[in-house]
Amino acid sequence: MAENTEGDLNSNLLHAPYHTGDPQLDTAIGQWLRWDKNPKTKEQIENLLRNGMNKELRDRLCCRMTFGTAGLRSAMGAGFCYINDLTVIQSTQGMYKYLERCFSDFKQRGFVVGYDTRGQVTSSCSSQRLAKLTAAVLLARDVPVYLFSRYVPTPFVPYAVQKLKAVAGVMITASHNRKEDNGYKVYWETGAQITSPHDKEILKCIEECVEPWNGSWNDNLVDTSPLKRDPLQDICRRYMEDLKKICFYRELNSKTTLKFVHTSFHGVGHDYVQLAFKVFGFKPPIPVPEQKDPDPDFSTVKCPNPEEGESVLELSLRLAEKENARIVLATDPDADRLAAAELQENGSWKIFTGNELAALFGWWMFDCWKKNKSRNADVKNVYMLATTVSSKILKAIALKEGFHFEETLPGFKWIGSRIIDLLENGKEVLFAFEESIGFLCGTSVLDKDGVSAAVVVAEMASYLETMNITLKQQLVKVYEKYGYHISKTSYFLCYEPPTIKSIFERLRNFDSPKEYPKFCGTFAILHVRDITTGYDSSQPNKKSVLPVSKNSQMITFTFQNGCVATLRTSGTEPKIKYYAEMCASPDQSDTALLEEELKKLIDALIENFLQPKTSQFRSEFSYYSVVKPSSVSCNCG
Repeated sequence: MAENTEGDLNSNLLHAPYHTGDPQLDTAIGQWLRWDKNPKTKEQIENLLRNGMNKELRDRLCCRMTFGTAGLRSAMGAGFCYINDLTVIQSTQGMYKYLERCFSDFKQRGFVVGYDTRGQVTSSCSSQRLAKLTAAVLLARDVPVYLFSRYVPTPFVPYAVQKLKAVAGVMITASHNRKEDNGYKVYWETGAQITSPHDKEILKCIEECVEPWNGSWNDNLVDTSPLKRDPLQDICRRYMEDLKKICFYRELNSKTTLKFVHTSFHGVGHDYVQLAFKVFGFKPPIPVPEQKDPDPDFSTVKCPNPEEGESVLELSLRLAEKENARIVLATDPDADRLAAAELQENGSWKIFTGNELAALFGWWMFDCWKKNKSRNADVKNVYMLATTVSSKILKAIALKEGFHFEETLPGFKWIGSRIIDLLENGKEVLFAFEESIGFLCGTSVLDKDGVSAAVVVAEMASYLETMNITLKQQLVKVYEKYGYHISKTSYFLCYEPPTIKSIFERLRNFDSPKEYPKFCGTFAILHVRDITTGYDSSQPNKKSVLPVSKNSQMITFTFQNGCVATLRTSGTEPKIKYYAEMCASPDQSDTALLEEELKKLIDALIENFLQPKTSQFRSEFSYYSVVKPSSVSCNCG
């Protein structure tokens, strides 16, 4: 009897009006408990309510996710600021409303949905379930949905959007983020990630459609609706066929003595990289058995990000040594990024940075273009692209070889958008990259693609092997011909937004109001570009060629000694990042001297511009901590 009374009291508590003293919170609690049909996330909110955890409830329920550089991305769990069944339903309802407004033929062309292998038991949340709910919302509104029947690499979604002529697509993934996270990555009809104003307009539509519609929770529709189609076989076949466009030495590949180890980091990559190697004529790469199959706990690595280097590549490097394989290839959990390592003669491993791999890709893609171009092909019609915080090595190659190089804002959505413009104007884009190991060879996909990048590296290595040249040796040759590009990237953690803002505002008003610094310590500054305000001192009208990005902080300094350094805030984490690169001319071959010059400049940059230890930050110093600089791309050492 006592148990029943307690149950009745709890029931009354959860279904009565809430009186936390915060009307906004009371409303949000009521909405969540009415709308959420996932027992586990509903129970999380109920437990917080029972225990009077009002601050925690407010944090979870009184703010909503916003579109960042990769759509929506957050931890999985209960609350409007997290990824869960309800917020994915709300996001898809907003998508529907916006797409219905943009496309009169929405219900003829349809929508693509893909997913990776993430999941969280405590919230009964998995990428597959979230993908089914995404599909259900649209199927309930009579929209044809191309829902992949199994997990796929992220690049398959933008590829499918293009090939199937769908109006848009969503990939449920958090890429290389920690295991607690998931995300909702949106692609437009072009096959590129959405850019402004679509992101802001979709968010407005989401906020207008927060209550689930009839049918939105009906994930049975993915099994019963005639409007649901499975594009897996068709898209996989067409993608692999398109890969042949960037395969130039298939016969040589089939004869190579090189062995390759591939790790898919517990994600989606294994099957698809195996297929890609077959397309290129290779024997299958040797998989890392402990990391070959999907595992949402990423049980063998502290973080599922191959960019972290040797600490997370440990299993693959040891397997390669055992199998006498010289090249290790690592795709991140959703297979859109690639890391690579090569065994050196002294038994050590060279783990290439994103900038170093880009130097090799740039050389390779242009060399293959030259050898295979048609008679009337014009080098002035050829383009390569990189984000502005990435290495300028492609710019150096372009200046010497006669093709065009362009920069974009950070994020592959800007690269994809610019590639579309170039293709529509009859240009040819060979390669694009961002320094965080994101690469695009060719233009079959308009987003970074770890599957194609992996097999292109394998072909490059097997070609060089016929001349007894290693990847590292070829990288030296690239730098010797086009100039050494020595770069370092790292970051500071800062959890106080006002502190971050004050750092950048100080740089905009350095010696006097509205005056940027002319020196950083002893290093003279040639130009300053501020993407946040749209200022660029190198332009005749002082206006930045790149689009203004008011919602993020980013300032680039070009120094008289050839160094370029950028300070920017992260779009997804509490970080102030710095990117510094010494861009030397080919006649400057003393790499030790160049490295020392870069080190001194970075020290000056931190001391004079970031000032982490000055008195004005001392009260927040526990929140503003230096992170040890990451492994850097320098002279291949």
